[in-house]
Amino acid sequence: MVITYHGGQCFKLSFGGTTIAFNPIAKKSKLDVVKFGADATFVTLWHPDFNGVDQVAHGSKQPFIADGPGEYEIGQVTARGFGVKTTYHNQEYYNTIYQVHFEDMNIVFLGVLSNPEIDPKILSELGDIDILFLPIGGGDVLSVPQASKLAVKLEAHLIIPMHYDATSLKTFLKEESEEDLKPVDKLTLKKKDVHAMSGDVVVLKF
Repeated sequence: MVITYHGGQCFKLSFGGTTIAFNPIAKKSKLDVVKFGADATFVTLWHPDFNGVDQVAHGSKQPFIADGPGEYEIGQVTARGFGVKTTYHNQEYYNTIYQVHFEDMNIVFLGVLSNPEIDPKILSELGDIDILFLPIGGGDVLSVPQASKLAVKLEAHLIIPMHYDATSLKTFLKEESEEDLKPVDKLTLKKKDVHAMSGDVVVLKF
């Protein structure tokens, strides 16, 4: 699997001939828009910072769109969405936490999570997490202390931070005792690589 980061909460994950996107950025967003093709896209919250589904189309072919709680099956990708209340730009929304099985890995994408107290019923469904996409920027999403505490609780093999500025990233890496960690352009890994990890942190450039 190859993972690349495109700012905000926008990620591209590819394996074989399949590409999935998380929270692509729409043209109406103030964030920088990146366009790439995807077979499926997961939108956690319907806001221009996260719902740019047109930006991940293959020409005239639109990707499958998952944009809320429920069960999904898209080719070799299976997923479940769990709805939780959140606040973004002073408005109440429902944010969807996604659990995605892709290349035999259990991926959990927390999305626009502002409250670290996740329903225990949801936590029990997440299982052994291979890759955790964790918002750390504070404000509209988890603060660094909240994010670090939740990461410990979830016990993911690999943690990929998102939705941050330079200050919050520096604070998070200090909290995780990873002050010297250097960002990488992309992440290429296999399940055996991930299972050898224990709470490892990887920062992706964008």
